[in-house]
This record gives sequence, structure tokens and C-alpha cells, in this order.
Amino acid sequence: MKSKPISELIYKQILEKKEELAIQFDKTKTAIGYFFLDDLLPESLAKECFDVFPSKSEMKQLKSLKEYKYVSAQMDRHNDLLESVVYAFQDEKIVSLIGEICNIESLCPDDSLYAGGLSLMGHKNFLNPHLDNSHDAERERWRVLNLLYYVTPDWKKENGGHLELWPNGPKRDPVVIESKCNRLVVMATHQDSWHSVNKVTVDSNRCCISNYYFSDEPLKESDRFHITKFRGRPNETLTNMVLDMDASIRMLVRKVFKKGIRKNPHIYKKES
Repeated sequence: MKSKPISELIYKQILEKKEELAIQFDKTKTAIGYFFLDDLLPESLAKECFDVFPSKSEMKQLKSLKEYKYVSAQMDRHNDLLESVVYAFQDEKIVSLIGEICNIESLCPDDSLYAGGLSLMGHKNFLNPHLDNSHDAERERWRVLNLLYYVTPDWKKENGGHLELWPNGPKRDPVVIESKCNRLVVMATHQDSWHSVNKVTVDSNRCCISNYYFSDEPLKESDRFHITKFRGRPNETLTNMVLDMDASIRMLVRKVFKKGIRKNPHIYKKES
């Protein structure tokens, strides 16, 4: 399927639940605003996304104290269906509708898929609590929404690999949002939106299709430019010390080099 018919399916489902989703987001927006919607696409289509998802060997491994996962934004290396789904979320009607639900103006999607695209997390993979980089690759627009669409069939709570939101900071208990198949999660990103993914406990892959939306204005007046900043979990004192030092050094570099020493390679490099 091409992006347009998929976007029509997505738009219809979101529109049908618009009021309910707006209430979800409104209740949580003072901390980390979010909503989630199940059964986004026909079950067969969600399953097909999983069936054609690339293997670990076809993706880039990110492994450090901060994270352990596999990612790809180079969509032309993978099955066409996945690119169609990624860009379906960038349809103007869907962007506008989600903007209405979250009461955010001047939303725009990211054609380059900066830090978006595909992610896979297998056995023992994880993502530590972190704040996303506040801006796009050119440091021109503010990153304001993260869209996560999960496609692994029959993914259970005990499997791990679930999204965690830390509305009271990464020293308190998180809100866990399960990575259920065919579930769309939309969460706000700002300087207080700490989030993570708990460790996968089974020998299976949790697969996700993601997008970011950007805006000319930050979500909060208090927001300031920041790099991606990681922390350990509440009981990981040494990890916190190391990651705090890492973030401080990288932030110092960005004060000197506005766009960094090198560009983040995680973008969709399209042929001319």
C-alpha cells in the first residue's frame, strides 16, 4: 500500500476518538502530555509491518551505557510498506488533527526522519531515562511531539520493552505504557519529558515505527536549548555520575559549535 490510503485509515481512527484522546492529553499535559490509541490500523496490516521489519543485521546497533537497541532511518533499504507507514503519519490532515488534540499550533513533520524511522529492541535491549534533543538537525525548530507505533504481535507486559514516562523526574516511579501491537503513542517532548524503555526480557523483538513533529515555538515558555541527556535509573548512582558528566561535556561543545562537531547520521539520505 502507498502512504495515502494508509493515512486515510489512520486519520479515520484518530478522528473517531478525537475527544477521548484530547482528554487523555489534557489530563497529563502539566507534566508529560501523552495519549495512546489501540487498533490504529487493520490487524492484518499491522502484522504485515512486523513480518517485513528488517533484521538486526540490516540496522545500526547502538550500544552503550545509555542504550542498547537497533535503528534505521534509511527507508529505501527496507520493505516499501514500512516507508509508506512512516510517511502516512506525515500527512497534512493527520498532523493538523493531532495538533488540535494536543492544542499545538504550527506543527510540522520531518521528511528527513531525524532520529525517527525504525527501531528494534531484542533480548536485554534497553533505553535509559533521557530527554530528547530540543531541536531539529538544523537547530531551527523545536521538537514537540514523539509518535511511536508498535507492531510486534502478542507483545506481553512481562516481555519488557515498554515505554516509561517520568512525570516527576527520573528519581521517582515512572508511568509505564505497554508497547502493545497496533498501538500508537503520542507524547510531548520538552525539557522535563524524561522517558525510557525498560529492558526486554525475552528472546524476541519489539518493533516500532516512529516520527517526530516539530514547531516554531517550544511547548513550554521555560524550555531552553538542550542536547539529548541521559541518566541512570533511580538506584544507579555511578551511572548517573558518568552520564551527567557526559551530558555536561557535550553541552559545552554545543555552546562552541552550534550544530555540533558532526551532524547526527540518523537521517534519511535520499537520492537526488
